[in-house]
Amino acid sequence: MTSFTNEPRRSRPASRRDALLGGLALVAALTVAGCDDKAEAEGKGANAGPPPTVSVVSLRPEAVTLNTTLPGRTAAFEVAEIRPQVGGVIRERKFREGQQVKAGDPLFQIDPAPYRAALASAEAALDKAQATLGQARVTVTRYRPLVQQNAVSRLDYDNAVATQKQAEADVASSQASVQTARINLGYTNITSPIEGRTGRAAVTVGALVTADQTTALMTVTRLDPIYVDVTQPASTLLRLRRDMESGSLRRASDTAAEVRLLMEDGTEYARPGQLQVSEVTVEPTTGAVTLRAVFPNPDGVLMPGMFVRARLAEGVSDALLVPQQAVTRNYRGQAVAKVVQADGTVQERVLDAGQAVGTRWVVNAGLQQGDKVIVQGAQNVQPGAKPQIEEITLEELDRRSRQPAPGGQPQGQPQGQGQEGGGPPEAQREQRPQGQQASRQG
Repeated sequence: MTSFTNEPRRSRPASRRDALLGGLALVAALTVAGCDDKAEAEGKGANAGPPPTVSVVSLRPEAVTLNTTLPGRTAAFEVAEIRPQVGGVIRERKFREGQQVKAGDPLFQIDPAPYRAALASAEAALDKAQATLGQARVTVTRYRPLVQQNAVSRLDYDNAVATQKQAEADVASSQASVQTARINLGYTNITSPIEGRTGRAAVTVGALVTADQTTALMTVTRLDPIYVDVTQPASTLLRLRRDMESGSLRRASDTAAEVRLLMEDGTEYARPGQLQVSEVTVEPTTGAVTLRAVFPNPDGVLMPGMFVRARLAEGVSDALLVPQQAVTRNYRGQAVAKVVQADGTVQERVLDAGQAVGTRWVVNAGLQQGDKVIVQGAQNVQPGAKPQIEEITLEELDRRSRQPAPGGQPQGQPQGQGQEGGGPPEAQREQRPQGQQASRQG
């Protein structure tokens, strides 16, 4: 009993010593942590530099010619389907397929022998009718004084006059027959009615053809100049008329509108065309209006049926143009730009960007005259920040864009513009694992 009650008394000094050591260790840990936080704060304060510098451009309205690009197809200026006007056997083909011919050049020769015989027969009938007419005239001339002397009856005289008139009608009919025979003989030599390029021949020498047959012997197509038919929505025409009436859009030219052509491979056709006519009716199935332009085509580059795109000038408008370097996309896919406000803070605005004019966008909404848009350094500032402002002109921006930066990228285009993380994809791939590793360590 005595040894049992004395054992706790001997362990009491040890418990106090352990408690004291534990308290000292806690105080030391707190002191070290405080020193680390203070050192980190001092380090951050020492590394904090001046605010980033951004370059801005002040916007002002400019007179801009607005263009629209419309799909279309080429169509031949003139097309002639060659068909025989008389029947017969093809004796000769007088052209090469694909050859350039002029109006009146011979193409085919039909056997002319039957038509020469018909012409000779018509001419003989004309001679016979003329001889009969001559005899009838002599008889009337002889009877005229005799009927006044009652030497010839009135009935005989009237019959002679009727015979003369009948002979005159026979002569006129024979003359028409001769003319018809000559025309048919001329039709045996088939010529080109227009200037153009010949196509494939549908018949060969020795083929039998008939007058006004449905199958064409060949086709002659005129390619210079050439039509381009494009379609434009009727709603667009209504909008253009409203803008013209309101004064927000002016005519680009008082003369015929100039049209530029983009080929199917994306290249631009060298020669401009002129807008010739616009349909007065709307296609009910598509709701579009057809416009027709004429293009010179001396080299035959344009062929009928080609798919092309025509660029037409809608008019001239006073618009705000924003450099493309200033416009990016947010996570919703909307066009945005960063603007420095009057108080010096950065604001991100959503834009209604229209068509591109050179290296700038036409902004329909979201910006106003006098706004200072950030064109360089936008990736270094966030909305609400107050950066240092360097105001430059568009000429200076273009000059910087043409000069390569030390990293090999034009200075006018910030690195990683439009990319997540503000850097090229290689840098993003290197930075992301570091960020993940830092989060795991934290």
